[in-house]
Amino acid sequence: METTTRPIPRRWLAAVLGAALACTGAATAVARTAGIAHAATAAHSPLAARSPLAVAGRGAIVPFTELEAEAARTNGTVIGPDRTYTSLPSEASGRSAVKLDAAGQYVEFTLTQPANAVTVRYSLPDNAAGTGITAPMELSADGTRLKDLSFTSKYGWFYGSYPFTNSPGDKPHHFYDETRALFGKTLPAGAKVRITLPSTAATPSATVDVADFEQVAAPVTQPADSLAVTDYGADPSGAADSTSAFQKAVDAGKAQGKTVWIPQGTFRLTDHVVVDQVTLRGAGPWYSVLTGRSSTDRTRAAGIYGKYVSGGGYSGQIRPQEAGGPSRNVTLKDFAILGEITERIDEDQVNGLGGAMSDSTVDNLWIQHTKVGAWMDGPMDNFHIKNSRILDQTADGVNFHWGVTNSSVENTFLRNTGDDGLAMWADTKTNAGDTFKNNTVVAPILANNIAIYGGKDISVTDNVVADTLTNGGGIHVGNRFSGVGPGNGTDVSGTFTLARNTTIRAGNTDIGWPFPIGAIWFDARASAIDKATIKVTDTDILDSSYSAIMFVSGTTKGVEFNNVNIDGTGTFAMQFNDPASASFTNVTAKHLGFTEPVYSCLGSQLSLTQGAGNSGWNSKLPATYCGEWPKPNYDHNGTDPTPPPTSPPPSPTENLAKGRPVTASGSVDQYVPEKAVDGDATSYWESTNNAFPQWLTVDLGATRSVGRVVLKLPPATAWGARTQTLSVLGSTDGSSFGELLASKSYRFDPATGNTATVTLPAGTGTRYLRIRVTANTGWPAAQFSEVEAYTS
Repeated sequence: METTTRPIPRRWLAAVLGAALACTGAATAVARTAGIAHAATAAHSPLAARSPLAVAGRGAIVPFTELEAEAARTNGTVIGPDRTYTSLPSEASGRSAVKLDAAGQYVEFTLTQPANAVTVRYSLPDNAAGTGITAPMELSADGTRLKDLSFTSKYGWFYGSYPFTNSPGDKPHHFYDETRALFGKTLPAGAKVRITLPSTAATPSATVDVADFEQVAAPVTQPADSLAVTDYGADPSGAADSTSAFQKAVDAGKAQGKTVWIPQGTFRLTDHVVVDQVTLRGAGPWYSVLTGRSSTDRTRAAGIYGKYVSGGGYSGQIRPQEAGGPSRNVTLKDFAILGEITERIDEDQVNGLGGAMSDSTVDNLWIQHTKVGAWMDGPMDNFHIKNSRILDQTADGVNFHWGVTNSSVENTFLRNTGDDGLAMWADTKTNAGDTFKNNTVVAPILANNIAIYGGKDISVTDNVVADTLTNGGGIHVGNRFSGVGPGNGTDVSGTFTLARNTTIRAGNTDIGWPFPIGAIWFDARASAIDKATIKVTDTDILDSSYSAIMFVSGTTKGVEFNNVNIDGTGTFAMQFNDPASASFTNVTAKHLGFTEPVYSCLGSQLSLTQGAGNSGWNSKLPATYCGEWPKPNYDHNGTDPTPPPTSPPPSPTENLAKGRPVTASGSVDQYVPEKAVDGDATSYWESTNNAFPQWLTVDLGATRSVGRVVLKLPPATAWGARTQTLSVLGSTDGSSFGELLASKSYRFDPATGNTATVTLPAGTGTRYLRIRVTANTGWPAAQFSEVEAYTS
């Protein structure tokens, strides 16, 4: 391998990555326990305002009542609904919010339940330096001022494609943040709580998305015979660094078999506190708060970590006190970690929770403004997170990484994560027997609400997910990312149970692909998904941004859909980009956004077995739609779906292969086939070493006339000149290939752009274009940074 030209491998490689309207109605309350339908806010989309907290029996039981700003009384401007990546309303709950841009503009919520506290989700503009704006907002009730809320944008506004930057530029995203406040008294139902922009001196505008009102209980009292961190020197004022005091207290708690108590206060930590065989408990997440970050080492910040396992999932430097894991018999309960992380640097261990903790429980924690809420590096067993809130992360909400077994996340509310909301990643050591159950995951800014990368016998049940933004869907199962595959025994296997889940406004565009992603989707790019039975049962797929169900990248088999309700899509009910074998019983679809319900160009490579009770999507089978991607249509209230688009013939300068589905005989590490069609000449595909012949096949989507193929390698001078011997093959069905051009040697030289042009015989037509390589003088594998196809 030519490591001098390669970037550091990263788990998040996928991210190579209104009219003004015065709303004077009362706010609509939604809560998981109430089962109240949320009012529609857009006349053209009756499904657009479904609330993820109004699904009876599914999702997290939350302690708050959620009120949407766009359904409240306001003299501001309602923005949205809009699902377009990088637009301000696209990241809002329900895809709409209220913008205040003049002094005195407000949003006024009418309480439906008594409350003494509120959490407000909002957005402020960034500043020119990318460090954010902080501005006061007035909070009042029934005309009486309560206090000021501090809104800030220092934790938001990322730019560009992955890896993101905080410097203002293109593709702005991650706009929203959350702040919380206790009122100091209980307000009754019917009270009118107003958030007002008092002035535009500090900020030109403020956008209010949603307010969560709750009745916070009195603080928990210190348990008998417990050790208080203040007894060891911890400072509840937050002025002094309490890291050492916390560590001494938890070590003493382990030695004496006693609970360690965090009293009311804000405690500043500048590094991890390492826990083992101890209970660490606070007075409640509104009262006992951990915060802080080192001023000299930005890789160190407040966090509670278990001990790492030697040779385990974390490959970075482990301090002596963090070794010797996994930690065991740890309980973390009733406190908050409100971090100070404003950027995303994947190598930094600045997560809320981390390391390895077996036989351990996390209960009623509030984790906000860390990189990942809980990044757990195994091997570890029997670890459980429950009854918690994870908000405003720069990366994942929770990730079970590397050999996490028999563990779960349950009854937890997640919103505004910077990557997957909940993830399991079987990176070189399989995850097994894990469960995500009764969680609510809203507005992940990148990737999926829930994602399972490899693993065995996994359950995802009774969850509600909503408002995917880009590069992901609502629920995802895939053989993808490094360390996931049959060579490690970490690929998808056993029984996967995806049951009683609800997706709302899930799926969206992928900035690296020319086609969108479905609400529930499967990706077999690293290896075929063919060792598991995947059961998708009793599931509601509502108001999907594009398709409801999608298969892509490689071959997926063994998926069983039973009792699935598809209600509202932007495009198709089913989207098959790559070969799939699946069965469908009682799968119904209505309110589709496109006249053709099934997308597939696969012909006989698509195997759909139908049981009883299917309707709304299968009437034209085996015929399917194979054409240009339609624009999404969310007008499902009596308007005809979008008709198939008419496609002009491609121009001679159009690269027919860019962004198309691609497969290969093999690949190494992150140098996957998609790199050869991503339009970026600096990234590349590399086949399995020392295993010629090797091939790469691009699906052009339909039979096209191809006059020339341009092959590229990265232009960097670090690449030495080389000659690759190759032939060109074609196919109309993806299985039977014929030779279009005989084998020949082609020179790639950085001095001339590292490019070779292959001219095909006149009149060559093919849908599947395959480049077959038998030799390479520079490396024992096939290598291409781009495979481009043109009509002439």
